[in-house]
Amino acid sequence: MNIPFHSPFYDERDAAALTAALRAGTLVGDGPHTERASAALCSLLGVRHVMLTTSCTHALELAMMALDLKPGDEVLVPSFTFVSTTNAILRERARCVFVDIRPDTLTMDLGDLERRITKRTRAIIPVVYAGVSPDMDALVALARPGGIRVVEDAAQGMCAMYRERPAGTTGDAGCLSFHETKNYSTGEGGALVTNDDVFAQRAEIIREKGTNRKQFLLGLVDKYTWVDVGSSFLPPDTMAALLVSQLEKREVIQGRRKEIHERYNEAFAPLAGEVKLTLPVIPDWVVSNHHIYYVLMQSEAVRNDALKFLHARGIGATFHYLPLHLSPVGRTLGYREGDFPVTESVCGRLLRLPIYPSLAGEQQALVIRAMLEFFA
Repeated sequence: MNIPFHSPFYDERDAAALTAALRAGTLVGDGPHTERASAALCSLLGVRHVMLTTSCTHALELAMMALDLKPGDEVLVPSFTFVSTTNAILRERARCVFVDIRPDTLTMDLGDLERRITKRTRAIIPVVYAGVSPDMDALVALARPGGIRVVEDAAQGMCAMYRERPAGTTGDAGCLSFHETKNYSTGEGGALVTNDDVFAQRAEIIREKGTNRKQFLLGLVDKYTWVDVGSSFLPPDTMAALLVSQLEKREVIQGRRKEIHERYNEAFAPLAGEVKLTLPVIPDWVVSNHHIYYVLMQSEAVRNDALKFLHARGIGATFHYLPLHLSPVGRTLGYREGDFPVTESVCGRLLRLPIYPSLAGEQQALVIRAMLEFFA
């Protein structure tokens, strides 16, 4: 039996939503389904502004453009993240300053963050990892005295909570993903969310190709024109229709992911007790969305052997990020091996296992059995 690492959770309701959008005859951006999806996200997240985008990559780029970064400005970001986070910084010709992560939650190390803040720091991009936010209240407290903006990369955070607030809503803005691998999938897709009216107004202009079309549609101006440098970030209305359908299944999606996560933890607890691996840590301030299930092995060699062992049995296990500071681009920025020891250690030891709503009980049992056999 082959067990894929991931399988999107689509059903007949999703197909019906796409068909309805096609039959409506309005597929361009900001159509009626986009309005419904945006309103649903505003309500679910408790934010005033939601701008759907074609991807979380675009949401991050839109956020950095809205901050009006200048060459020499610094943006602090963990090295333990996907390249979209850092590309968004470099595209604005700002300087990407890496920060190490905590060894328990794998989120930004606030002690290391504080040491790297300078007079040139304009923004911080904390990353929500596996549905777990860093201590955002403490992070914001570090940022506020210097007027530093906080944009949360919550690509993995949809329907996760931080201190009873939705992930991605504590900072100045948050960026969400609806990629096929995420809990709520539209194939591609993302959103920029914020409660900052001024930030939202500039982001909306940039998102509308640099025009004030949004103000025109609201009747605030009698015609719209080119007022800023912008681009086109609008997704088709079909994406929004699928998103509405996906969000309507959130109780099922979240419940099933939690069940799978807890079953893994229970099965691997004896291995953790023998210090053969480390289980994921979910702090008290977080309600996870269980986007990822991972364990940390004792060494990179053990992790790689485990991957080979699982793959030979048809199980789609995988690793995750490679340290961005050690990538070819990261090295051109002046970073080298040893700069971020926790990131380097975690990236070499992290092993991810299948977790998705359609993962059957017998499939998960096979994954668990294979892991136990590997250590036996």
